[in-house]
Amino acid sequence: MKKIILSVSIAACTLLGAQAQKVKGSDTMLPLSQKESESYMKANPSTTITVTGGGSGVGISALLEGTTDIAQASRKIKFDEKQKLQEAGKSVKEIVAAYDALAVVVHPSNKVINLTREQLEGIFTGKIKSWKEVGGDDLKIVPYSRETSSGTYEFFKESVLKNKNYMNGIMSMPATGAIIQSISQTKGAVGYVGLAYLNKDVKAIHVSYDRGKTFAEPSVANAKSQVYPIVRPLYYYYEVKSEKLVKPFMDYVLSDAGQKIVSEVGFITLK
Repeated sequence: MKKIILSVSIAACTLLGAQAQKVKGSDTMLPLSQKESESYMKANPSTTITVTGGGSGVGISALLEGTTDIAQASRKIKFDEKQKLQEAGKSVKEIVAAYDALAVVVHPSNKVINLTREQLEGIFTGKIKSWKEVGGDDLKIVPYSRETSSGTYEFFKESVLKNKNYMNGIMSMPATGAIIQSISQTKGAVGYVGLAYLNKDVKAIHVSYDRGKTFAEPSVANAKSQVYPIVRPLYYYYEVKSEKLVKPFMDYVLSDAGQKIVSEVGFITLK
């Protein structure tokens, strides 16, 4: 599990009357929560915030278990998760922190530039097996996915696959960085990552949701103008009873300074 710990000495913080906070969950949101935490702690030196990943489902489970103060999620809380929290006597608040365009990425040498939603569905459900079938080389397609606890896994299944099942035996990765690394080293590979993770080691595909009439590349501008179709909100969840502890940090994320960080990290601001 990828882990980022941002802290001053807990003992020193206690002496200063500080309050420690834990943020856990979505791997997609790790770079955002890390930067927001770093900036917030500079402005509030008596505060320590620990940020860890593991997936959206892991974060919401930790909120239920009381082992985190804030759950970060790249998908909306599920009905059964909300029900479990209610049964445990926990009332949660939802904050939309930013938006993210989900990018489909391939090896830089791949000749394919454009794919329709239907072609992506065929690739990730296992019906399309060679890049030759979608205008590329005669090369076996190697699809990579996030693991099932990931909100990105859930959102891609819902938006792109229209809730059809991923192919049997799909390569499942525990973190977004692992997908980027694997695709950069595998010529036939394809996967999906949050916009903030795009780099020169992979190539982003232009996607069409109108059966090939128009294709758009994943970018902040295209997501804001709604030209790019695969866009989702990024959430923070916390218990209402913890509001006094976590609200100052949540308010910071939503402030102009916090939203500037959203933009710097590579996500899409709320305004």
